[in-house]
Amino acid sequence: MTATTDGSTGAVTPRAASASQPIDTTATTAATAGALDAATRAIQRSTDFLLAQQDTQGWWKGDLETNVTMDAEDLLLRQFLGIRDERTTRAAAIFIRGEQRDDGAWATFHGGPGELSTTVEAYVALRLAGDAPDDPHMAKASAWIRDQGGIAASRVFTRIWLALFGWWKWDDLPELPPELIYFPKWFPLNIYDFGCWARQTIVPLTIVSAKRPVRPAPFPLDELHSDARRPNPGKPLAPVASWDGVFQRLDKALHLYHKVAPRKVRKAAMNTAARWIIERQENDGCWGGIQPPAVYSVIALHLLGYDLEHPVLKAGLASLDRFAVWREDGARMIEACQSPVWDTCLATIALADAGVPADHPQLVKAADWMLGEEIARPGDWAVRRPRLAPGGWAFEFHNDNYPDIDDTAEVILALRRVEHPDRARLENAIGRGMRWNLGMQSRNGAWAAFDADNTSPFPNRLPFCDFGEVIDPPSADVTGHVVEMLAVEGKAHDPRTRRGIEWLLAEQEADGAWFGRWGVNYVYGTGSVVPALTAAGLPASHPAIRRAVGWLESVQNDDGGWGEDLRSYRYEEWRGHGASTASQTAWALLALLAAGESDGKAVERGIAFLAETQLPDGSWDEPYFTGTGFPWDFSINYHLYRQVFPLTALGRYVNGDPFAGLSGKLSGELSGKGS
Repeated sequence: MTATTDGSTGAVTPRAASASQPIDTTATTAATAGALDAATRAIQRSTDFLLAQQDTQGWWKGDLETNVTMDAEDLLLRQFLGIRDERTTRAAAIFIRGEQRDDGAWATFHGGPGELSTTVEAYVALRLAGDAPDDPHMAKASAWIRDQGGIAASRVFTRIWLALFGWWKWDDLPELPPELIYFPKWFPLNIYDFGCWARQTIVPLTIVSAKRPVRPAPFPLDELHSDARRPNPGKPLAPVASWDGVFQRLDKALHLYHKVAPRKVRKAAMNTAARWIIERQENDGCWGGIQPPAVYSVIALHLLGYDLEHPVLKAGLASLDRFAVWREDGARMIEACQSPVWDTCLATIALADAGVPADHPQLVKAADWMLGEEIARPGDWAVRRPRLAPGGWAFEFHNDNYPDIDDTAEVILALRRVEHPDRARLENAIGRGMRWNLGMQSRNGAWAAFDADNTSPFPNRLPFCDFGEVIDPPSADVTGHVVEMLAVEGKAHDPRTRRGIEWLLAEQEADGAWFGRWGVNYVYGTGSVVPALTAAGLPASHPAIRRAVGWLESVQNDDGGWGEDLRSYRYEEWRGHGASTASQTAWALLALLAAGESDGKAVERGIAFLAETQLPDGSWDEPYFTGTGFPWDFSINYHLYRQVFPLTALGRYVNGDPFAGLSGKLSGELSGKGS
């Protein structure tokens, strides 16, 4: 148990409700009084649990679970570099085998359908681990792969990994020339037209594509072809007048260029790309704080002659080891990324809203750690905003090149809830972060995650880019968080905030929901936008708010919770539908509470769901993936989401929103279909 400032062992007394949202328990129904009592008990247990999870340095971090391609590619990297060891291989294989579906395939999210590329990579990794092709689980997997079209139908990234060992031909992959590094920033398909995650991956892959290395294959993979005699059956080109047709023919031209590229030009381009990569290596050795760029950067630099003992590669490989989570059963899971800044700001908000005093030592320590994580130098975002002073936060432990707008907004909201002893330091950091966020507004009035105006239509059309979203356009959830932060900072009536509100109103779906880019999906988008709009002064009676409330009530599950499956990114019938989860129930509740529905039946049932599904230790169980990397293509289970968001919702139900009513009511006409 963790001591609080009153000397107790974790006891939290609900603070008074905010003046704008009073809670008069004497006037509530017996059912509402019961919900308040259940919520208060749940808050106590959840608060104790979350306080106990804090690191001694002040941060929180839950596991970030994705899919087994991270683990498979880690083994393939080690095989390519000649450093694969038995202990790592055995542990990775335990994890990969444990994720296989009954039909032999592997999915990209819990309960999801089998996915071909993931299954191919998992199968190859298990072959490296010694699993035989005729083992029952392997035979079932290879049969499933053949039935889905075999290796030829897998994504480009999967076939690149196979090409490294001669299991696929480099000539049968899309071309990615290193001369791309020379494209000026105004030219279509320059590297800054890609989202930062794609940019950091593509630059090293241009070197790999030019070098076309092949290591000896430890075994054949004929069993993964639908027809081993014709592993890559030809496909007709799209019509020349179509975008697909244009880019397919451009790729053919680039293949011809590969054969005649001037050696000096190509060598210079690869060296320039290498410098670009090395300049962006973080202090801990990683690249961008995420696994894929680190993997491909290590391969690219190694191909250019950097040996494994070179400080750059040594640090890079060490950083990849820090992405490994070793489990009690001996399994080893690779995180695609780590989320300490994001988790810490969300945990701080949850605890403060639950009633933990603003000067509680653990909140002060969290604020102190977050203040130390502020990024004080320009990164790639300055390409489009060269005159903007730095002042943001990243998602990870180390990612100074790519602070993000979403984290910066939420960190400010978290810092605002803490009474830090160095008030000047806190206020200065908040001011820099707010100004940086305002400066990162895109031309349409909204905010994206990492860049401003990263909306080129061309990158997603490249034959190479079939692995998910490769640009970073503005989204409703990020814009909502920024608007909420600006409202708390007294900027609700600033013209830039108003433009963000206008954009949000125009983006509302016909049924009343908002699309969720970074969380699943319409429940997340709606849960992010409604609190922002009301914080900025839109009344609960506004038509857009009422439509959102109506939609949330219409998709509430019979058990009182909310859930939305990742299939909603692809199939309309899944919109707002799925097994109830603690995090998604909390998102819906945050929207309904912000809309003034605290006494409503939907809220009462949602609170009851959270109270009834809470585990004895104060946590919640949530195997379902509710985070989004790329809609549909890459999904995330943030293990701390199931703790921080329910506590935030319960806290606001009992205590009210601490910042409600600060910005008054917006006056004037707001355009868009939401008005």
